Amino acid sequence: MIKNAFSAIISKEENKENKGSVEFQVVSFTNKIRRLTSHLELHKKDYLSQRGLRKILGKRQRLLAYLSKKNRVRYKELIGRLDIRETKTR
Repeated sequence: MIKNAFSAIISKEENKENKGSVEFQVVSFTNKIRRLTSHLELHKKDYLSQRGLRKILGKRQRLLAYLSKKNRVRYKELIGRLDIRETKTR
């Protein structure tokens, strides 16, 4: 149950931050993405959950793009903390 331990660590960090901040939103979207991904591994034909996952991925991608433009240091720190890869820029 590594996932539960990870989400417990993240939730402790979430309570310290402002709930409207970009970092908080990205962390909550990342938790939802991980939960939906594990759900879709069991239920491959759950197309509504697949659609929801794609929508959440798009929202997180837009928030990360905004954060990378506004404050590159906070962006790098968040990417490293959540262990998600950096999006490619053109």
